[in-house]
Amino acid sequence: MPERTSHAFGAALKLHARIPGDAWTSKSLDTAREGHAIVIDSNGLVVTIGYLILEAEAVTLTTNDGREVMVEILAHDHDTGFGLVRALQPLNIKPLRLGDYKPANGGTAVLTVGFGGTENAVPLRVVSRHDFSGYWEYLLKNAIFTAPAFPSFGGAALFADQGRLIGISSLIIPNAGSADSHSPSNMFVPINALKPIMADLLDQGRSERR
Repeated sequence: MPERTSHAFGAALKLHARIPGDAWTSKSLDTAREGHAIVIDSNGLVVTIGYLILEAEAVTLTTNDGREVMVEILAHDHDTGFGLVRALQPLNIKPLRLGDYKPANGGTAVLTVGFGGTENAVPLRVVSRHDFSGYWEYLLKNAIFTAPAFPSFGGAALFADQGRLIGISSLIIPNAGSADSHSPSNMFVPINALKPIMADLLDQGRSERR
């Protein structure tokens, strides 16, 4: 494992969200959701995939040394799928730098990292990059598709060879290649989509871009 990505293991946290039973998404996404969240600044700002925190009444993070930290929910962006939270106590964790997904073309070797250290870090390859349309009226530009499928996908980080964060995992899909093939893969939301809306999300909890 390159030294420049080794600190990613500490920056990948476990996220647990509690959702009220009468919430609109409680039946489809459950009332207890668990996934990964990635530290991206020195003041406890953490990025995850938004459906984990959608309609949550309480969210906690667990660090790799077992500390449990409450967070403030800052934003969920429907257009990109990103969610942002901020730890209410110091994390004392080196944040990850945001990278650029554009060099990660088909066949590029990448690494996905989730909570749990080296045991939850898996080498993958980019299968394709294209727009993703979800049945829930969701359209994401330039999504990143990787294989083999990483089963613990929600909120996991994606890295290319520069050692910077280039995507956050959202889904497993049955096919990222040709229409007649069966090749389960992960869909990652490219981190480039977060950069232009970050200020709006932190200031208003939503993006003004349409």
